[in-house]
Amino acid sequence: MLEYRYPIAGTVPLRNAGEVMDLERLGSLPASRLSFVRSLVRQMARQRWQISTARFDLDERGHGVAIYRLQTPQGRYHGVIFSQQLADDQRSDRVIAQAWDVTFGVVEGDVDDALLEQMAANVPLQEAGRQHPRLLVLSRANRSLRNFAHFVESLSAGQQPDPAWLTRVGYLYRTTAVYGNGKFGIADFVRLQDNPDFHRPFSAQMLAVYLLRHFSIEQVEHIARCQAPEQAVPMATELRRYLGIGNSTGLGMAPFLINHPQLIQQWVTCRETALALALGQTPDEERRQRLIALTHRAMRHLDQTVTEDAEQGERNAAVVAALPEVIAWLEEVPLEETLWPQLAAWSARTLPLEAQELVNTLLIELYPEQVDPLEDQMGIEERLEMTPDMPLVRLKQLIETHYDWALAEDFEQPEARYWFWYRSAEKEEPRLGVRGQEPGAEKELSLAIAPRVHHTHGVLSEFLEANPRALVVEFLIAHPRHKDIVRRIQTMAETPYGEIRANLWHRDMKPMHLLRTKLAFFGAGRFDPKSDRWVRITLFQGAPLVEELNAEPRDLAEVDDWSFPLEPEGIMHAQRQEVGETS
Repeated sequence: MLEYRYPIAGTVPLRNAGEVMDLERLGSLPASRLSFVRSLVRQMARQRWQISTARFDLDERGHGVAIYRLQTPQGRYHGVIFSQQLADDQRSDRVIAQAWDVTFGVVEGDVDDALLEQMAANVPLQEAGRQHPRLLVLSRANRSLRNFAHFVESLSAGQQPDPAWLTRVGYLYRTTAVYGNGKFGIADFVRLQDNPDFHRPFSAQMLAVYLLRHFSIEQVEHIARCQAPEQAVPMATELRRYLGIGNSTGLGMAPFLINHPQLIQQWVTCRETALALALGQTPDEERRQRLIALTHRAMRHLDQTVTEDAEQGERNAAVVAALPEVIAWLEEVPLEETLWPQLAAWSARTLPLEAQELVNTLLIELYPEQVDPLEDQMGIEERLEMTPDMPLVRLKQLIETHYDWALAEDFEQPEARYWFWYRSAEKEEPRLGVRGQEPGAEKELSLAIAPRVHHTHGVLSEFLEANPRALVVEFLIAHPRHKDIVRRIQTMAETPYGEIRANLWHRDMKPMHLLRTKLAFFGAGRFDPKSDRWVRITLFQGAPLVEELNAEPRDLAEVDDWSFPLEPEGIMHAQRQEVGETS
């Protein structure tokens, strides 16, 4: 059970790392206001980024080139999108696909004819192309065929599409990869470190996805107009907002969480700090009512979320069933200074994990003034440092103190070493194999930190018995294969939240929890597992539209209030009434 300590002098300590970094809890996180999509939209609204159409050359089927210009107070960028015909037998969400409905990228600066020609020859090839170094992001996406066809058919007939289609599948396009940070010859990560527009993690990638959302709206309306120029209608604003962009993600996302422990430490620390800041605030009636309203909205959103995965469906249903208890608690408990810590402690005792973390997320939502400055602390320059002159006995103490969770595992048990991680040569993707039953163990990836730490501790202990005054450097001279894990231990022992406290070899380990952890920080919604190893999600559903961000300054709180979007009401009813009056 999670332990909350009550505020002392207006402060609340951060939660215990042993609980926070539990894999199942991490796999229960929802997106929060610190998620990258929310941070980007706030930045766009706050700084009044202007997005305009520089080129829109599409044929009647929606194929061609679209270029969107983004002007910020600091610079100019362009989103360049190539749309092409895709045969059904080429349609695949796998990394190894070679063709897509659209390919696109974000370019720093202007796009002249020479650059456009170079991009047209290479961006559609994705990994196989020679990408330009001014390209900040490279990506591709496929249509949701049924949704796309329904939207074109409805708009061309002068009708609004049924919002229920977006409730079932929240997008017209889903991306299958969004590359940044120097992949395939595009701009290196260092180029964005001092860029005031995109210095936050994954902000350039999220912009690319946002521009694709805008393109999907303009493209489907364009095709509808071409099919029925006299009859077609634009999409209703409520539907435009409800439209997101999908993403298909598999095990390829899992290694990131293990290979970037300092970045994960930063993300989780910011989220936990945000929660502590919220818990330390003195509640008032206005914020209590705001929390009740947000809980109602989140409950309806989860009730409307469609998934074919039985386990995820049960988890969603459990949260929906639990939230009326939260509302009743908030309505009944007296308004006093410790109301928020009381709520957190009660939810930790009473609610399922996903409901607990949802309550925490909604508490964070109440205090933007305190929380939002943390978004500039989500990035970090990663460097694992070696301390060779550390006494070896001190390293042993660090392991036993900070990695006790790894030492507690008995790796002699078959269940504890059931899985192995490897990279498929054919599929070019990380994979899980059953040790002793499936081939590939000789190419195992070193993703499971717990057994590596456990093994190093054993070898180190034996060395210490013979060399009680040894230094780390002496141990590594004798056992050089332990260098990487020793460097990691020495660096990460000083940070509570960098290591996911799970044995990634264990038979009961659920890789979906790893995927959801990262996707929650991205800002994913409508989490829909398609197996235990890949998932579809939706980004930017409910977000303000380009024309709304381009408009005169609005209240930032209003622009930013789009978490847990709900199916628009009244569109189909109004449409049926209109048809009835006409007939």
